[in-house]
Amino acid sequence: MSRRRFLLGLGALTSVVSAGLYTTMVERYLIVVRRYRIPVPRLPPAFEGWTLVHLTDLHLGALVPLAVIRYVVDKANRLPKDALVCTGDYVHERGATGQIDAVWPVLSELSAPDGVYSILGNHDHWADTARSLDWLERSGQNLRHRAVPLEREGQRLWLAGAGDLWEDHVGLDALLAGVPPDECRIVLAHNPDTADSAYSAPVDLFLCGHTHGGQVRLPGGYAPVLPVENKAYTSGLVYSPRGTPLFISTGIGWAVYPVRFNCLPEIAVLELVRA
Repeated sequence: MSRRRFLLGLGALTSVVSAGLYTTMVERYLIVVRRYRIPVPRLPPAFEGWTLVHLTDLHLGALVPLAVIRYVVDKANRLPKDALVCTGDYVHERGATGQIDAVWPVLSELSAPDGVYSILGNHDHWADTARSLDWLERSGQNLRHRAVPLEREGQRLWLAGAGDLWEDHVGLDALLAGVPPDECRIVLAHNPDTADSAYSAPVDLFLCGHTHGGQVRLPGGYAPVLPVENKAYTSGLVYSPRGTPLFISTGIGWAVYPVRFNCLPEIAVLELVRA
């Protein structure tokens, strides 16, 4: 082998190894704070500029140690905000409770002036439904299958928890039955495909996770692997076929494969504005 071919081969090998190390060990820890302005139909004027911190898909487990979860919780607590929402998948294990018992004491430290509201994702049920629900209730954050009003200057906005479409779905009409039809509703749903389920009640905004933004984003933003039926539901602000806005966070951890490329994990800060 000539010296030139050897150097070319060595360079190619170095590039492959570097790319592998970057996607598995570097980008996953480059957690960014991203800020979004989210137009919301029927947002009460008193809630103009109301700010949510949105966490999702932390996936405590392999390659996401508890130290990362503590960092995210501390960072989220220090960010200026009105409320904080979490849309599920806090653990990665299946058929066990160790990660549940480790992550929830940390998640229980989350705080915000107008409250912390959380639902579960499919992985929380795959680990252990009963233990996850117990911790969700003990944390004081439980929005699962509930709708709660928040009030400012005599005006109301509702937060509702639809749960996970695969393991914990409640029909949106039943979930929102007690909400006055002329008042603004924001629904927490782990899986964004919930927006395409059968319902007739008005929804002004869905907050979702589950996709991780695809974890790998090719040039042009294409994500080749998405665990959803509607492949338009990748990340950021998108709209359902009904025209309902959804915000989908890229989340923190991983699920399908243990890499991230061109898809940084995020803590999302959502400023709501009147549409």
